[in-house]
Amino acid sequence: MKAEDAWGPRWVNCAHPLSHEFMRVACEKESLVVLAADLPTVDGIVQLIEDVGEFVCALKTHVDMVEGFNMEDWSKVVDAARSKGMLLFEDRKFADIGRVAQTQMGGLYDIRSWADLVTSHSISGPDVVDGVAAAWDEVERIGGILLLAQMSSSGNLLAEGYTESTLEIGNASPHVLGYIGNGSSVSELEGLRSKVGEGRMIWTPGVNLSSEEGVLGQRYGHPAEAVLAGSDAIIVGSGIHKSEDPFSSAREYASASWGALLER
Repeated sequence: MKAEDAWGPRWVNCAHPLSHEFMRVACEKESLVVLAADLPTVDGIVQLIEDVGEFVCALKTHVDMVEGFNMEDWSKVVDAARSKGMLLFEDRKFADIGRVAQTQMGGLYDIRSWADLVTSHSISGPDVVDGVAAAWDEVERIGGILLLAQMSSSGNLLAEGYTESTLEIGNASPHVLGYIGNGSSVSELEGLRSKVGEGRMIWTPGVNLSSEEGVLGQRYGHPAEAVLAGSDAIIVGSGIHKSEDPFSSAREYASASWGALLER
């Protein structure tokens, strides 16, 4: 199926080139799965990529959680993800002034050199977006930012007014590919989509085929319901890598999310 047929208005209206790259990969793999590879070792992440990569469109990492980090080893993760046709998505959640964010994109982890996408809060204002984008400019790469408009953790402080201010910042910047929404709440997600319109993507954590509440306040909704409510990518971690059969679980998440996109 052609991407423009599967994605409809989203394909036409999303301007960021990495939006279209994600949508093309999704059509090739018939999946909207973003794999949250929250594992402590490079070898563990690489093995997970090999096991489930054919169903995954992007690899979401927390590079600062990796034990004994060094760039030589990390290149194995980058190479494995690229070999499976995945975008690399560092869930850094930048939240500082622009100059600091620009510096943080370099440093020990050199995020600017390998990440296609990163997350950022808007708490410090629009300069954080410009700082992240400037870091990619330094290494002549194109990257995309996902601003946290909602969170799926219980008791979070991202109230409606904060969300609306976040959308104002994102809509004013060509560097913002879209927003992180709350996949555990259909009503919140529908409300976010109505405000975002068709010109930006919404990616959602907080989804699980088993919708029981997780550890430390994490809430879950069904991935198909999230997509029908307006999500364009479902971020799944433990539902895949803690499964007894990660391959089958990844395939099931892919099928549920792709079927919901076609229904939408």
